[in-house]
Amino acid sequence: MAFYKGWAKQFNAYNYNIKLSMAANIITQIGIGIFIVIYNFYVRELGYSESVNGQIISMASLATAIVLVPAGIIGDKFGRKRVIFTGILVSGTLLIMRALAADETMLVYLAFAAGLSGAFLQVSGIPWLAENSDPSQRVNLFSLHFALMTAASVIGNMLGGILTDFFGLFFTSLESLRITLLIGAAIYLGGAIPAFKFRTPANRMEKPQIDEAGRKKAAFNWSGFKIIALFAIAQMLIGFGAGLVIPYLNLYFAGRFSASTSTTGFIISLGQAATAFAMIIGPKVVKRVGEVRAVVILQLLSLPFLLLTAYTENLWLAAIGFLFRQALMNAGNPIQSSLIMSRVDDSMKGLANSINQTVFNLGWAFMGPVSTGIVVKYGDYWGYAYVFTITASLYLISSVYFYLVFGRKVLKSQASKVPKAAGM
Repeated sequence: MAFYKGWAKQFNAYNYNIKLSMAANIITQIGIGIFIVIYNFYVRELGYSESVNGQIISMASLATAIVLVPAGIIGDKFGRKRVIFTGILVSGTLLIMRALAADETMLVYLAFAAGLSGAFLQVSGIPWLAENSDPSQRVNLFSLHFALMTAASVIGNMLGGILTDFFGLFFTSLESLRITLLIGAAIYLGGAIPAFKFRTPANRMEKPQIDEAGRKKAAFNWSGFKIIALFAIAQMLIGFGAGLVIPYLNLYFAGRFSASTSTTGFIISLGQAATAFAMIIGPKVVKRVGEVRAVVILQLLSLPFLLLTAYTENLWLAAIGFLFRQALMNAGNPIQSSLIMSRVDDSMKGLANSINQTVFNLGWAFMGPVSTGIVVKYGDYWGYAYVFTITASLYLISSVYFYLVFGRKVLKSQASKVPKAAGM
Protein backbone atom coordinates (compact mmCIF):
# COMPACT_ATOMS: atom_id res chain seq x y z
CA MET A 1 0.00 0.00 0.00
CA ALA A 2 2.85 2.38 0.85
CA PHE A 3 4.37 1.63 -2.56
CA TYR A 4 1.10 2.57 -4.29
CA LYS A 5 0.64 5.72 -2.18
CA GLY A 6 4.16 6.86 -3.02
CA TRP A 7 3.53 6.64 -6.76
CA ALA A 8 0.07 8.22 -6.41
CA LYS A 9 1.64 11.15 -4.57
CA GLN A 10 4.23 11.49 -7.34
CA PHE A 11 1.52 11.46 -10.02
CA ASN A 12 -0.58 14.11 -8.28
CA ALA A 13 2.44 16.42 -8.21
CA TYR A 14 2.78 16.37 -12.00
CA ASN A 15 1.40 19.28 -13.99
CA TYR A 16 -1.53 19.39 -16.43
CA ASN A 17 0.60 18.70 -19.51
CA ILE A 18 2.23 15.61 -18.05
CA LYS A 19 -1.12 14.07 -17.09
CA LEU A 20 -2.53 14.77 -20.56
CA SER A 21 0.64 13.37 -22.11
CA MET A 22 0.23 10.15 -20.16
CA ALA A 23 -3.38 9.87 -21.33
CA ALA A 24 -2.33 10.39 -24.95
CA ASN A 25 0.45 7.83 -24.59
CA ILE A 26 -1.84 5.21 -23.09
CA ILE A 27 -4.38 5.57 -25.90
CA THR A 28 -1.82 5.55 -28.72
CA GLN A 29 0.11 2.66 -27.21
CA ILE A 30 -3.01 0.51 -26.97
CA GLY A 31 -3.70 1.25 -30.63
CA ILE A 32 -0.17 0.59 -31.84
CA GLY A 33 0.05 -2.47 -29.59
CA ILE A 34 -2.90 -3.99 -31.43
CA PHE A 35 -1.40 -3.05 -34.79
CA ILE A 36 2.17 -4.25 -34.25
CA VAL A 37 1.34 -7.69 -32.88
CA ILE A 38 -0.91 -8.43 -35.88
CA TYR A 39 0.74 -6.65 -38.81
CA ASN A 40 3.43 -9.27 -39.54
CA PHE A 41 0.68 -11.90 -39.75
CA TYR A 42 -1.30 -9.63 -42.08
CA VAL A 43 1.63 -9.31 -44.49
CA ARG A 44 2.15 -13.07 -44.42
CA GLU A 45 -1.58 -13.69 -44.97
CA LEU A 46 -1.37 -11.53 -48.10
CA GLY A 47 0.95 -14.21 -49.47
CA TYR A 48 4.30 -12.49 -49.03
CA SER A 49 7.45 -14.14 -47.68
CA GLU A 50 9.24 -13.34 -44.44
CA SER A 51 11.77 -11.32 -46.43
CA VAL A 52 9.01 -8.85 -47.31
CA ASN A 53 8.24 -8.47 -43.61
CA GLY A 54 11.92 -7.79 -43.05
CA GLN A 55 11.98 -5.20 -45.82
CA ILE A 56 8.92 -3.42 -44.40
CA ILE A 57 10.40 -3.23 -40.90
CA SER A 58 13.77 -2.18 -42.28
CA MET A 59 12.30 0.65 -44.37
CA ALA A 60 10.23 1.98 -41.47
CA SER A 61 13.25 1.98 -39.17
CA LEU A 62 15.48 3.55 -41.83
CA ALA A 63 12.98 6.36 -42.39
CA THR A 64 12.79 7.00 -38.66
CA ALA A 65 16.56 7.07 -38.37
CA ILE A 66 16.88 9.52 -41.28
CA VAL A 67 14.43 12.08 -39.91
CA LEU A 68 14.92 11.84 -36.14
CA VAL A 69 17.50 14.61 -35.85
CA PRO A 70 15.59 17.04 -38.12
CA ALA A 71 12.43 16.13 -36.17
CA GLY A 72 14.15 17.05 -32.92
CA ILE A 73 15.24 20.39 -34.36
CA ILE A 74 11.71 21.09 -35.62
CA GLY A 75 10.34 20.26 -32.17
CA ASP A 76 12.81 22.66 -30.57
CA LYS A 77 11.85 25.42 -33.01
CA PHE A 78 8.08 25.09 -33.35
CA GLY A 79 7.21 23.51 -30.02
CA ARG A 80 6.60 19.88 -29.16
CA LYS A 81 2.89 20.45 -28.56
CA ARG A 82 2.27 20.95 -32.30
CA VAL A 83 4.66 18.19 -33.29
CA ILE A 84 3.02 15.59 -31.05
CA PHE A 85 -0.55 16.47 -32.05
CA THR A 86 0.22 16.53 -35.78
CA GLY A 87 2.31 13.37 -35.48
CA ILE A 88 -0.58 11.42 -33.95
CA LEU A 89 -2.99 12.52 -36.70
CA VAL A 90 -0.60 11.69 -39.54
CA SER A 91 0.60 8.40 -38.02
CA GLY A 92 -2.97 7.26 -37.30
CA THR A 93 -4.02 8.01 -40.88
CA LEU A 94 -1.07 6.03 -42.20
CA LEU A 95 -2.02 3.07 -39.99
CA ILE A 96 -5.43 3.01 -41.64
CA MET A 97 -3.82 3.09 -45.09
CA ARG A 98 -1.43 0.28 -44.15
CA ALA A 99 -4.35 -1.86 -42.95
CA LEU A 100 -6.06 -1.47 -46.32
CA ALA A 101 -3.03 -1.79 -48.61
CA ALA A 102 -2.26 -5.11 -50.30
CA ASP A 103 0.33 -4.30 -53.00
CA GLU A 104 3.91 -5.10 -51.96
CA THR A 105 5.34 -1.80 -53.22
CA MET A 106 2.61 0.17 -51.44
CA LEU A 107 3.23 -1.75 -48.20
CA VAL A 108 6.90 -0.75 -48.30
CA TYR A 109 6.19 2.91 -49.21
CA LEU A 110 3.60 3.26 -46.46
CA ALA A 111 6.00 1.69 -43.95
CA PHE A 112 8.60 4.29 -44.93
CA ALA A 113 6.04 7.10 -44.54
CA ALA A 114 4.97 5.72 -41.16
CA GLY A 115 8.59 5.67 -40.06
CA LEU A 116 8.94 9.33 -41.00
CA SER A 117 5.82 10.45 -39.12
CA GLY A 118 6.51 8.23 -36.13
CA ALA A 119 9.92 9.83 -35.70
CA PHE A 120 8.34 13.13 -34.69
CA LEU A 121 6.50 11.43 -31.84
CA GLN A 122 9.41 9.24 -30.87
CA VAL A 123 11.81 12.13 -30.50
CA SER A 124 9.41 14.50 -28.74
CA GLY A 125 8.12 12.48 -25.80
CA ILE A 126 11.08 12.58 -23.40
CA PRO A 127 12.01 16.27 -24.05
CA TRP A 128 8.32 17.19 -23.61
CA LEU A 129 8.24 15.52 -20.21
CA ALA A 130 11.56 17.13 -19.31
CA GLU A 131 10.20 20.58 -20.25
CA ASN A 132 7.20 20.05 -17.99
CA SER A 133 9.00 18.67 -14.93
CA ASP A 134 11.66 19.52 -12.38
CA PRO A 135 14.98 17.61 -12.36
CA SER A 136 14.03 16.07 -9.00
CA GLN A 137 10.96 14.44 -10.59
CA ARG A 138 12.54 12.91 -13.66
CA VAL A 139 13.79 9.49 -12.54
CA ASN A 140 10.36 8.53 -11.22
CA LEU A 141 8.55 10.38 -14.02
CA PHE A 142 10.45 8.61 -16.80
CA SER A 143 9.99 5.25 -15.06
CA LEU A 144 6.24 5.83 -14.73
CA HIS A 145 6.06 7.07 -18.34
CA PHE A 146 7.76 3.96 -19.74
CA ALA A 147 5.76 1.69 -17.44
CA LEU A 148 2.43 3.15 -18.54
CA MET A 149 3.44 2.92 -22.20
CA THR A 150 4.42 -0.70 -21.70
CA ALA A 151 1.25 -1.55 -19.78
CA ALA A 152 -0.84 0.03 -22.54
CA SER A 153 1.06 -2.08 -25.07
CA VAL A 154 0.15 -5.14 -23.01
CA ILE A 155 -3.52 -4.32 -23.41
CA GLY A 156 -3.02 -3.69 -27.11
CA ASN A 157 -1.10 -6.93 -27.68
CA MET A 158 -3.76 -8.96 -25.89
CA LEU A 159 -6.59 -7.25 -27.74
CA GLY A 160 -4.80 -7.82 -31.05
CA GLY A 161 -4.73 -11.57 -30.62
CA ILE A 162 -8.20 -11.85 -29.04
CA LEU A 163 -9.93 -9.64 -31.62
CA THR A 164 -8.31 -11.48 -34.53
CA ASP A 165 -9.42 -14.86 -33.23
CA PHE A 166 -12.91 -13.50 -32.51
CA PHE A 167 -13.40 -12.00 -35.96
CA GLY A 168 -11.95 -15.20 -37.42
CA LEU A 169 -15.17 -16.93 -36.35
CA PHE A 170 -17.14 -14.82 -38.84
CA PHE A 171 -14.66 -13.71 -41.50
CA THR A 172 -11.71 -15.07 -43.44
CA SER A 173 -8.24 -14.90 -41.86
CA LEU A 174 -7.26 -11.92 -44.00
CA GLU A 175 -10.48 -10.04 -43.24
CA SER A 176 -10.23 -10.66 -39.49
CA LEU A 177 -6.64 -9.40 -39.47
CA ARG A 178 -7.61 -6.29 -41.44
CA ILE A 179 -10.56 -5.47 -39.17
CA THR A 180 -8.33 -5.78 -36.11
CA LEU A 181 -5.72 -3.50 -37.69
CA LEU A 182 -8.36 -0.87 -38.44
CA ILE A 183 -9.61 -1.00 -34.85
CA GLY A 184 -6.05 -0.47 -33.65
CA ALA A 185 -5.63 2.51 -35.99
CA ALA A 186 -8.90 4.08 -34.79
CA ILE A 187 -7.88 3.76 -31.14
CA TYR A 188 -4.50 5.27 -31.97
CA LEU A 189 -6.14 8.34 -33.51
CA GLY A 190 -8.06 8.83 -30.26
CA GLY A 191 -4.77 9.87 -28.66
CA ALA A 192 -5.03 13.17 -30.55
CA ILE A 193 -7.83 14.31 -28.21
CA PRO A 194 -5.72 14.77 -25.05
CA ALA A 195 -2.77 15.96 -27.18
CA PHE A 196 -4.94 18.75 -28.59
CA LYS A 197 -5.41 20.07 -25.03
CA PHE A 198 -1.68 20.46 -24.33
CA ARG A 199 -0.64 23.88 -23.07
CA THR A 200 2.57 25.65 -24.04
CA PRO A 201 5.07 25.16 -21.16
CA ALA A 202 5.93 28.32 -19.24
CA ASN A 203 9.62 27.94 -20.01
CA ARG A 204 8.84 28.26 -23.72
CA MET A 205 6.47 31.20 -23.26
CA GLU A 206 9.08 33.21 -21.37
CA LYS A 207 12.41 32.65 -23.08
CA PRO A 208 15.31 34.23 -21.23
CA GLN A 209 17.61 36.55 -23.13
CA ILE A 210 20.97 34.98 -23.87
CA ASP A 211 24.03 37.13 -24.49
CA GLU A 212 26.60 36.42 -27.20
CA ALA A 213 28.89 34.55 -24.80
CA GLY A 214 25.98 32.35 -23.79
CA ARG A 215 25.20 31.56 -27.42
CA LYS A 216 28.77 30.56 -28.09
CA LYS A 217 28.83 28.38 -25.01
CA ALA A 218 25.66 26.58 -26.11
CA ALA A 219 26.87 26.26 -29.70
CA PHE A 220 30.23 24.81 -28.75
CA ASN A 221 29.36 22.61 -25.83
CA TRP A 222 31.89 19.97 -26.78
CA SER A 223 31.57 18.21 -23.43
CA GLY A 224 27.88 17.72 -24.11
CA PHE A 225 28.58 16.40 -27.61
CA LYS A 226 31.09 13.95 -26.20
CA ILE A 227 28.61 12.55 -23.70
CA ILE A 228 25.93 12.28 -26.42
CA ALA A 229 28.35 10.42 -28.70
CA LEU A 230 29.35 7.98 -25.95
CA PHE A 231 25.71 7.24 -25.15
CA ALA A 232 25.01 6.80 -28.87
CA ILE A 233 27.60 4.03 -29.22
CA ALA A 234 25.93 2.01 -26.48
CA GLN A 235 22.51 2.58 -28.05
CA MET A 236 23.78 1.55 -31.47
CA LEU A 237 24.99 -1.81 -30.16
CA ILE A 238 21.65 -2.40 -28.42
CA GLY A 239 19.77 -1.31 -31.54
CA PHE A 240 21.65 -3.74 -33.78
CA GLY A 241 20.95 -6.56 -31.34
CA ALA A 242 17.30 -5.67 -30.87
CA GLY A 243 16.78 -5.27 -34.61
CA LEU A 244 17.65 -8.92 -35.10
CA VAL A 245 14.91 -10.36 -32.88
CA ILE A 246 12.38 -7.91 -31.44
CA PRO A 247 10.37 -7.18 -34.62
CA TYR A 248 9.99 -10.91 -35.29
CA LEU A 249 9.01 -12.31 -31.90
CA ASN A 250 5.47 -13.01 -33.06
CA LEU A 251 6.82 -14.88 -36.08
CA TYR A 252 9.27 -16.74 -33.81
CA PHE A 253 6.49 -18.11 -31.59
CA ALA A 254 4.28 -18.90 -34.59
CA GLY A 255 7.09 -20.46 -36.65
CA ARG A 256 8.94 -22.54 -34.06
CA PHE A 257 5.96 -23.56 -31.90
CA SER A 258 2.95 -23.09 -34.25
CA ALA A 259 1.40 -20.80 -31.63
CA SER A 260 -1.93 -19.15 -32.51
CA THR A 261 -2.29 -15.37 -32.79
CA SER A 262 -4.09 -15.20 -29.43
CA THR A 263 -1.41 -17.32 -27.72
CA THR A 264 1.35 -15.21 -29.26
CA GLY A 265 -0.43 -12.01 -28.24
CA PHE A 266 -0.87 -13.33 -24.70
CA ILE A 267 2.82 -14.26 -24.35
CA ILE A 268 4.02 -10.91 -25.69
CA SER A 269 1.54 -9.17 -23.39
CA LEU A 270 2.94 -11.01 -20.38
CA GLY A 271 6.42 -9.86 -21.34
CA GLN A 272 5.21 -6.27 -21.58
CA ALA A 273 3.45 -6.53 -18.23
CA ALA A 274 6.64 -7.80 -16.59
CA THR A 275 8.52 -4.91 -18.22
CA ALA A 276 6.05 -2.38 -16.81
CA PHE A 277 6.55 -3.79 -13.31
CA ALA A 278 10.34 -3.82 -13.70
CA MET A 279 10.32 -0.19 -14.80
CA ILE A 280 8.32 0.80 -11.74
CA ILE A 281 10.86 -0.80 -9.39
CA GLY A 282 13.79 0.61 -11.40
CA PRO A 283 14.21 3.71 -9.18
CA LYS A 284 14.63 1.44 -6.13
CA VAL A 285 17.46 -0.39 -7.89
CA VAL A 286 19.05 2.96 -8.69
CA LYS A 287 18.96 3.97 -5.02
CA ARG A 288 20.78 0.78 -4.05
CA VAL A 289 23.52 0.53 -6.69
CA GLY A 290 23.48 3.81 -8.64
CA GLU A 291 22.35 4.59 -12.17
CA VAL A 292 25.17 3.07 -14.24
CA ARG A 293 25.37 -0.16 -12.25
CA ALA A 294 21.58 -0.51 -12.31
CA VAL A 295 21.54 -0.36 -16.12
CA VAL A 296 24.42 -2.83 -16.47
CA ILE A 297 23.11 -5.32 -13.90
CA LEU A 298 19.64 -5.37 -15.43
CA GLN A 299 21.02 -5.89 -18.94
CA LEU A 300 23.43 -8.66 -17.93
CA LEU A 301 20.72 -10.51 -16.00
CA SER A 302 18.62 -10.60 -19.17
CA LEU A 303 21.21 -12.55 -21.20
CA PRO A 304 20.65 -16.09 -19.80
CA PHE A 305 16.93 -15.74 -20.50
CA LEU A 306 17.63 -14.56 -24.04
CA LEU A 307 19.74 -17.67 -24.65
CA LEU A 308 17.03 -19.86 -23.11
CA THR A 309 14.58 -18.46 -25.65
CA ALA A 310 17.10 -19.08 -28.41
CA TYR A 311 17.60 -22.80 -27.84
CA THR A 312 14.53 -24.22 -26.10
CA GLU A 313 12.02 -26.38 -27.95
CA ASN A 314 9.34 -25.94 -25.28
CA LEU A 315 6.83 -23.14 -25.83
CA TRP A 316 6.38 -22.24 -22.18
CA LEU A 317 10.12 -22.25 -21.45
CA ALA A 318 10.48 -19.92 -24.44
CA ALA A 319 7.71 -17.75 -23.01
CA ILE A 320 9.43 -17.61 -19.59
CA GLY A 321 12.74 -16.74 -21.20
CA PHE A 322 11.12 -14.04 -23.29
CA LEU A 323 9.22 -12.64 -20.29
CA PHE A 324 12.31 -12.19 -18.11
CA ARG A 325 14.52 -10.97 -20.97
CA GLN A 326 11.93 -8.39 -21.93
CA ALA A 327 11.50 -7.13 -18.40
CA LEU A 328 15.15 -6.98 -17.40
CA MET A 329 16.52 -5.56 -20.64
CA ASN A 330 13.94 -2.80 -20.93
CA ALA A 331 13.85 -1.89 -17.24
CA GLY A 332 17.00 0.17 -17.75
CA ASN A 333 15.51 2.39 -20.48
CA PRO A 334 14.03 5.09 -18.22
CA ILE A 335 17.21 5.07 -16.14
CA GLN A 336 19.29 5.70 -19.26
CA SER A 337 16.91 8.45 -20.36
CA SER A 338 17.25 10.14 -17.00
CA LEU A 339 21.02 9.73 -17.15
CA ILE A 340 21.46 11.52 -20.45
CA MET A 341 18.84 14.20 -19.70
CA SER A 342 20.69 15.05 -16.48
CA ARG A 343 24.10 15.15 -18.13
CA VAL A 344 23.49 17.54 -21.02
CA ASP A 345 22.46 21.18 -21.12
CA ASP A 346 18.79 22.05 -21.73
CA SER A 347 19.71 23.36 -25.19
CA MET A 348 20.97 19.87 -26.14
CA LYS A 349 18.26 17.63 -24.68
CA GLY A 350 16.35 17.36 -27.97
CA LEU A 351 19.54 16.65 -29.89
CA ALA A 352 20.64 14.02 -27.37
CA ASN A 353 17.33 12.17 -27.58
CA SER A 354 17.27 12.44 -31.38
CA ILE A 355 20.75 11.00 -31.87
CA ASN A 356 20.17 8.10 -29.48
CA GLN A 357 16.89 7.22 -31.17
CA THR A 358 18.55 7.55 -34.59
CA VAL A 359 21.35 5.08 -33.95
CA PHE A 360 18.92 2.65 -32.31
CA ASN A 361 16.64 2.72 -35.37
CA LEU A 362 19.60 2.30 -37.72
CA GLY A 363 20.21 -1.02 -35.99
CA TRP A 364 16.64 -2.09 -36.73
CA ALA A 365 16.92 -0.85 -40.31
CA PHE A 366 20.13 -2.71 -41.12
CA MET A 367 19.51 -5.92 -39.21
CA GLY A 368 15.95 -6.62 -40.39
CA PRO A 369 16.98 -8.21 -43.71
CA VAL A 370 19.89 -9.99 -41.97
CA SER A 371 17.57 -11.60 -39.43
CA THR A 372 14.98 -12.77 -41.94
CA GLY A 373 17.73 -14.00 -44.28
CA ILE A 374 19.27 -16.15 -41.53
CA VAL A 375 15.88 -17.62 -40.56
CA VAL A 376 14.97 -18.36 -44.20
CA LYS A 377 18.34 -20.08 -44.73
CA TYR A 378 18.59 -22.09 -41.50
CA GLY A 379 14.93 -22.60 -40.56
CA ASP A 380 12.79 -21.82 -37.55
CA TYR A 381 15.04 -23.54 -35.02
CA TRP A 382 18.65 -22.84 -35.93
CA GLY A 383 17.82 -19.60 -37.70
CA TYR A 384 16.34 -18.05 -34.57
CA ALA A 385 19.00 -19.70 -32.40
CA TYR A 386 21.70 -17.93 -34.40
CA VAL A 387 20.09 -14.50 -34.39
CA PHE A 388 19.25 -14.65 -30.67
CA THR A 389 22.84 -15.64 -29.90
CA ILE A 390 24.22 -12.76 -31.96
CA THR A 391 21.85 -10.43 -30.10
CA ALA A 392 23.08 -11.73 -26.74
CA SER A 393 26.67 -11.06 -27.81
CA LEU A 394 25.87 -7.48 -28.84
CA TYR A 395 24.02 -6.86 -25.57
CA LEU A 396 27.02 -8.17 -23.61
CA ILE A 397 29.44 -5.90 -25.48
CA SER A 398 27.14 -2.92 -24.94
CA SER A 399 26.82 -3.59 -21.20
CA VAL A 400 30.57 -3.91 -20.68
CA TYR A 401 31.18 -0.78 -22.76
CA PHE A 402 28.53 1.16 -20.82
CA TYR A 403 30.08 0.25 -17.48
CA LEU A 404 33.66 1.00 -18.54
CA VAL A 405 32.79 4.35 -20.11
CA PHE A 406 30.24 5.78 -17.70
CA GLY A 407 31.96 4.47 -14.60
CA ARG A 408 35.04 6.54 -15.35
CA LYS A 409 35.87 9.36 -12.98
CA VAL A 410 36.31 11.84 -15.84
CA LEU A 411 32.66 11.53 -16.82
CA LYS A 412 31.55 11.60 -13.21
CA SER A 413 33.39 14.87 -12.71
CA GLN A 414 31.77 16.32 -15.83
CA ALA A 415 28.36 15.14 -14.69
CA SER A 416 28.80 16.76 -11.30
CA LYS A 417 28.64 20.15 -13.00
CA VAL A 418 25.06 19.43 -14.05
CA PRO A 419 22.34 19.23 -11.35
CA LYS A 420 21.10 15.68 -10.83
CA ALA A 421 17.64 14.43 -10.04
CA ALA A 422 16.97 13.54 -6.43
CA GLY A 423 17.47 9.90 -5.58
CA MET A 424 19.87 9.27 -8.44
